[in-house]
Amino acid sequence: MTGSVASGQIQELNHLAVRWRTSPDGMARFVPGFDPDSGGTASTVLLLMESPGPSTIAMRERAVCSEDNPGPTAAALRRARTEARLAREATLRWNLIPWALPGRPTRGDVEAGRIALGELLTYLPQLRAIVTFGTIALDGVMRHLTLDEDAVLVPVIAVPHPSPANGAHRSEQHRRAVQALRLARRATGPAAL
Repeated sequence: MTGSVASGQIQELNHLAVRWRTSPDGMARFVPGFDPDSGGTASTVLLLMESPGPSTIAMRERAVCSEDNPGPTAAALRRARTEARLAREATLRWNLIPWALPGRPTRGDVEAGRIALGELLTYLPQLRAIVTFGTIALDGVMRHLTLDEDAVLVPVIAVPHPSPANGAHRSEQHRRAVQALRLARRATGPAAL
């Protein structure tokens, strides 16, 4: 990673990640950092997944939520973004639930993620579109929009999660992801091209 974003644009977000590393009951949680090659606080498109995956968790203290991470999910996202011609600097990849989970997300996890998403969105004043990958991310965004009285409405485009576990219709998933990212690019105007 080249660290192309001004350090302040990522530093603010990383302070947020540090805060999320301690749960309300005082327990430590794994939360990766934000990708220095993303748009940071200047991002116009939020690419929202469920929670940190195994390859991100395996990176431990060096972990960032990035399309450069090893593994098929990151590679599928990178391929779709590139094909859609959506500039990486226009995007911020993140997770509805910022911390690693021991298993499948519970309703409480999604609710905590919704609250964290609300915090994150206050750091993204130029946001013009959200692309959700998977039903958990979509549920969290919809809960945010319908439960937060101060929610700012932006287009939300939902596609299946690019995980290999969803492999039965992989070519359709890719086409849908590319089209969703093209729509998000259009919502942001010429700056994201």
